[in-house]
Amino acid sequence: MLMASNNDFVCLSDSAFTHEQILVVEKIILGKLEWTLTMPTPYVFLVRFIKASVSDQDMENMAHFLSELGMMHYETLMYCPSMVAASAVFAARCTLNKTPIWNETLKLHTGYSEEQLIDCDKLLASFHSTIGDEKHKVLYRKHSDPQRGAVDVLSRAKNLI
Repeated sequence: MLMASNNDFVCLSDSAFTHEQILVVEKIILGKLEWTLTMPTPYVFLVRFIKASVSDQDMENMAHFLSELGMMHYETLMYCPSMVAASAVFAARCTLNKTPIWNETLKLHTGYSEEQLIDCDKLLASFHSTIGDEKHKVLYRKHSDPQRGAVDVLSRAKNLI
């Protein structure tokens, strides 16, 4: 059991815990964290995955665009944020004809193989074709800016559709 002693946690035994003991320790931990809890979004993972892909600015812009596009669609909720981020990198590399599309470094850093990402990749690529509609007006404007590489107007990755 974990108990607070002089602001440190100490393991006292391997015995089973009562419901009340768990709640006490949980409250102590949350207090130490000042109740600051967050839910990770694809962006948290995307930053790391982009670095692992040794990308240029166009690739980075496209990955951010696809990730944001994915977050605007209910269908992506079935995928965890890390998979959406990895799929955004994969789909961006496909769109920009980067080779190799996926390698061992990306597999290591993301934890996903090409085969695991294919369904989410295809979904993100399909969203790319709807970018000009009224529902995505703000995202379209944001990513049509030349400072963001005007990635919204690039052709979709043909091999993902």
